[in-house]
Amino acid sequence: MSEPLGILGGTFDPIHTAHLRLAEEATRQLRLGGMLWIPAGQPRHRTAPLAAPEHRLAMVRAALAGHPEYRIDDTEVRADAPSYTVPTLERLRRELGGERPLVLLMGADAFLGLAAWHRWRELFQLAHIGVASRPGFDLAADAMPTELAEEFRRRHRSQFTALATAPAGAVCSFPLSAGTVSSTEVRTKLQQGAAVDQLLPAPVLDYIRRHRLYSH
Repeated sequence: MSEPLGILGGTFDPIHTAHLRLAEEATRQLRLGGMLWIPAGQPRHRTAPLAAPEHRLAMVRAALAGHPEYRIDDTEVRADAPSYTVPTLERLRRELGGERPLVLLMGADAFLGLAAWHRWRELFQLAHIGVASRPGFDLAADAMPTELAEEFRRRHRSQFTALATAPAGAVCSFPLSAGTVSSTEVRTKLQQGAAVDQLLPAPVLDYIRRHRLYSH
């Protein structure tokens, strides 16, 4: 069985340094054999992105240009239909086969809300879940909704090697040592004219300025 492939989806409105740090930490700690970035077209769990799909895709390409270990799947961002995670993973299974271990990456806050996702229980049949934990989000089972807690207790593995021994079904958490920032915070700073050099990869900041994104 080949090395696990990380799956990192998001609106990336815009992609920022915390996204890159999450990918780096997940690759190292979960021993991933690569990372597939999937920009969303019309996400269902968030308000509509401010930047047009072609701009968000271009920013992801700019941010990842120096990372040959990363690949971009542009299927969702080019689609007219809303993006749902389960159909996306089903498509990837058709393309990649049923044996490759896939690891869907998400933050602890997203995982705690997993029971509200479309067809969420089916996620475990299609991929493992790698949860980036950070201060303020308790991953203890007794802090979760009952149905999610049941799945967590059954599937949580403390050894990351579990991700490489089956195609799907496990939940592993890993600490995210870097500070976090949200795309909303980045957009606000851009609108205010505040410094964002430490929050955005240089090629992304250059793209935003050239195309006058997120300005009034």
